[in-house]
Amino acid sequence: MGDYADSLAEFVRVLGLNRPHVLGLSFGGALALALYERHPSLPRSLILAGAYAGWAGSLPADEVQRRVQLISEEVTQPPDDWLPKYLPGMLTESAPREMAEQTLALMSGIHPRASLTMLRAMANADLRGILPNIDVPTLVLHGELDARSPLAVGKALHTKISASQLVVLPGVGHLSNVEAADAFNFEVRTFLRSLRGPVGP
Repeated sequence: MGDYADSLAEFVRVLGLNRPHVLGLSFGGALALALYERHPSLPRSLILAGAYAGWAGSLPADEVQRRVQLISEEVTQPPDDWLPKYLPGMLTESAPREMAEQTLALMSGIHPRASLTMLRAMANADLRGILPNIDVPTLVLHGELDARSPLAVGKALHTKISASQLVVLPGVGHLSNVEAADAFNFEVRTFLRSLRGPVGP
């Protein structure tokens, strides 16, 4: 995970961005935390959506082992044979059929070896130690019915990050940015606008 974080930091440097706001969903949330751990002066704020402190930092060891074993076996098979059963962990049953089909189509573009490398990094990551040290404004944004990263995970992040606020999006799952795009964008914009400070005359 540290290598991913260093790559992201270099990407930000090459783009010439000055202390960007960093938003990450799921794996991206863990990456945002790893970025802060290794480059704490880089992010102006953090937005952690459906995030984990790494799988090792947020899930029971047996669940981490189960996920890694399952994905390691399935990723060698044609995506159409196994990806559909992951969809219920991403969206709720009430998600429109067209949304579910579009999400599955995007998921079908998976690169198996790269994805397995990424997920193993996620499985081994335990970023709980950095959480009490985070002193930039942080929004923990979580779907109420997230089956992949349960709401208890988001609440734990909020509890351990003193500079954080928790917003729960009701009735939606892991991909809250897809299932409740308007509400997701509203909360992100509200958070970012709150960081601008008072506007002068």
